[in-house]
Amino acid sequence: MDYGMTVKLPTPFADAVKQVRAALKEQGFGVLTEIDVRATLREKIGAEMEDYLILGACNPALAHRALQADRRIGLLLPCNVVVRVEGEETIVEVLDAQVMVSVAGEPTLQSVADEATRRLTLALDALRP
Repeated sequence: MDYGMTVKLPTPFADAVKQVRAALKEQGFGVLTEIDVRATLREKIGAEMEDYLILGACNPALAHRALQADRRIGLLLPCNVVVRVEGEETIVEVLDAQVMVSVAGEPTLQSVADEATRRLTLALDALRP
């Protein structure tokens, strides 16, 4: 099962992170959480890995609609966006919002997922070279 949407960028990691934040903001998403996986694993268990950042993106209007449809949907929020290095490229991956509908099984979430997918796709498209 493919559960994400991906774009590969020929852009340095730090620049890509800035571009991702701007593209999300343009589509009404704010970043609520930020997890630097590389730093966390180094600090907690001494493991080394490539740059890997998880951004918890939220569009307040869409989150409100989703919570109105199903209070338990908070288990699947916010929309996670991963920015990571793979070889010479920076990979940006966004959770496919349709997963929310399939996991929750709540038909009233479909319109929310459709709108989130549309906006997240536009954000990814804005990053493409």
